[in-house]
Amino acid sequence: MRLKDTVDFHIKGTWHTLTKMYNRMAAAHNTSQTVAYILVNIEREGIPATQIAARLGMEPTSLSRVLKKMEDQNLIYKRVDEQDKRVMKIFLTNEGVDKRKFVKEILIDFNTKIIEKISRSDLKIFYKVINKINDLAFQENPSNTK
Repeated sequence: MRLKDTVDFHIKGTWHTLTKMYNRMAAAHNTSQTVAYILVNIEREGIPATQIAARLGMEPTSLSRVLKKMEDQNLIYKRVDEQDKRVMKIFLTNEGVDKRKFVKEILIDFNTKIIEKISRSDLKIFYKVINKINDLAFQENPSNTK
């Protein structure tokens, strides 16, 4: 089997293309794709930093650096959880809310273009296949626990 015939090759290539596209768009607005993904994962009620890391597959040290930068840019603020004082929650500032709205518009716009070009049935198959691949990869990683 040639490498270009592997599922991994196509997933990685597509992800690389998406990353470049989103980073180019984000750079035009003085941000990055990583910051954008963090913004869209923070809801009004806040989110523990550990959940952000898990959702985005980021290492805690990398996430800490990005969150510090976002705090310096006045996009987020941190507050100890009222129910569990051990948990530090991340919230959006007003500026963060505005940037989050902008990011969501970009995501929705691109996904609308995808939906216009790819049939609902093809997308359904794509989601089914990508979820199976994700499950298989998860099972192959001995460090994963459910």
